[in-house]
Amino acid sequence: MSGNTLGTLFRVTSFGESHGPAIGCVVDGCPPGMALDAADIQHELDRRKPGTSRHVTQRRESDTVEILSGVFEGVTTGTPIALLIRNEDSRSKDYANIAGTFRPGHADYTYWQKYGVRDYRGGGRQSARETAVRVAAGAVARKWLRERHGVAIRGHLTQLGPNVVPFEDWAHVDANPFFVGNASIVPALETYMDRLRKSGDSAGARIEVVASGVPVGWGEPVYGKLDADIAAAMMSINAVKGVEIGAGFAAVTQPGTVHSDEMTPQGFASNHAGGILGGISTGQDIVVAFAVKPTSSIRLDRHSVDKSGAPVIVNTHGRHDPCVGIRATPIGEAMLALVLMDHALRHRAQNADVTTRTPRIAAQAPPSVVAALKRGRAVDNPEPDEA
Repeated sequence: MSGNTLGTLFRVTSFGESHGPAIGCVVDGCPPGMALDAADIQHELDRRKPGTSRHVTQRRESDTVEILSGVFEGVTTGTPIALLIRNEDSRSKDYANIAGTFRPGHADYTYWQKYGVRDYRGGGRQSARETAVRVAAGAVARKWLRERHGVAIRGHLTQLGPNVVPFEDWAHVDANPFFVGNASIVPALETYMDRLRKSGDSAGARIEVVASGVPVGWGEPVYGKLDADIAAAMMSINAVKGVEIGAGFAAVTQPGTVHSDEMTPQGFASNHAGGILGGISTGQDIVVAFAVKPTSSIRLDRHSVDKSGAPVIVNTHGRHDPCVGIRATPIGEAMLALVLMDHALRHRAQNADVTTRTPRIAAQAPPSVVAALKRGRAVDNPEPDEA
């Protein structure tokens, strides 16, 4: 099986299955000299791990990371960093009844057709369990991006099933099990999830991830566009069925006078492009959203076929997330970090750390400039903004 490696200069190769002894990855291309220990990685893994609330799978995994190589005396050496996470609470017997059948909505059928063999225990390699190692590798990238370039990456859940979440403050995001930036809506989401879980059905979700402090110039103008690589990385996450950069599909109904981000000497007046123009970062926030489909493993009866092609009724028991999107925020953050890290190194290789050319504009115009543009007034001499 190919297709287990992401990246060009910052490369991550993952391995392992949901019910095997362990999962892990090899991170190749991390520059030497960065302080790194298990605690730097564990914090992000703890945000993603199962069993953290009644609304997610009750599989109990500590997701304790082991650094096997690439770090000496507390700093990276520039050699491959091997990370290992042992599986501690797999229950393979829960999947014995689907060994010869295909779960609707899962990759069971396509895996079997492609390879002639599949690991049905928890989905094997296709399981969302694999995303833990993405988060581990992403923690390495996030630390380097933060320390080297001041890049901050954060995400939040913006919709859970039919429930749209108005954003209030980033401070709320890590204070609730849904990663929503709105504390007042949490009780309603809990009620919704309790009803959903009792019904045996599942729901989808929408997550938004934002990277702030990205310099101008990362990405390529044709193949290797920054937004194209980000979209591919997000689509590689289990159950993701759609990706938007900036305004995304809303751009269909926006006129050009709205969608095109006007520029002034003081900065961009808007960010419908999501921080990327022509495949290259603008210096504004990079904004990406992705849609997660409803969990396919549900205990309600579903029509399918077995390996012989005969019709069967499938209902999947075991420990599953009624909405896999609830734990997807740290995964989306990690994938964005991995792509940005790779492009940062690619840019450095081409341009010797030269990230801007003159003239340069600010990433965001002051509020008075934005207001003036909305009023249709010239902004050659904008009113000063209060500090």
